[in-house]
Amino acid sequence: MQRLLTGLARPLALCAVLMAASPALAALKVGEKAPDFTAPAALAGNDFSFTLSKALKKGPVVLYFFPAAYTSGCTAEAHEFAEATPEFEKLGATVIGVTGGNVDRIKDFSKEHCRDKFAVAAANADLIKTYDVVLPMKDNLSNRTSYVIAPGGKILLAYSDLNFQGHVTQTMDAVKAYKAGKKK
Repeated sequence: MQRLLTGLARPLALCAVLMAASPALAALKVGEKAPDFTAPAALAGNDFSFTLSKALKKGPVVLYFFPAAYTSGCTAEAHEFAEATPEFEKLGATVIGVTGGNVDRIKDFSKEHCRDKFAVAAANADLIKTYDVVLPMKDNLSNRTSYVIAPGGKILLAYSDLNFQGHVTQTMDAVKAYKAGKKK
């Protein structure tokens, strides 16, 4: 047993060192102005150009970054956002997924996994850096960060967690809070 514990100590220590050395998931701060951008996107399998400032004219935007289309967590997250999109729309919010991974397949991903309910945009490395969502050791991919942005461009929520669960709930709560505060 002692030998087993000693054998496990080295990998556990290495893991602790790597975790301490790795940057925490970063994100733009609540209250900051969201940088405007235009990116190639797809909705229901159709290509178009997404511009944040144009979407904000319609109401708040749920902008969620995910690492790569057609990966298990990202596919599950897309399904959750697809299920919630009608409720976001009732609240006047637009949902847009943004990824740097497998961007050559976003047209199909928008149909198959976003279920024709919301658009997905292709992010380049500059956009990922601008939004401070770089995945450590893969600067062309983003971590998993969701933003809610008010029509004036102010960030209302910045939620980063590599686990996809919780992103829909967090963003929905932020949109509801925004709408409730707006009615006062």
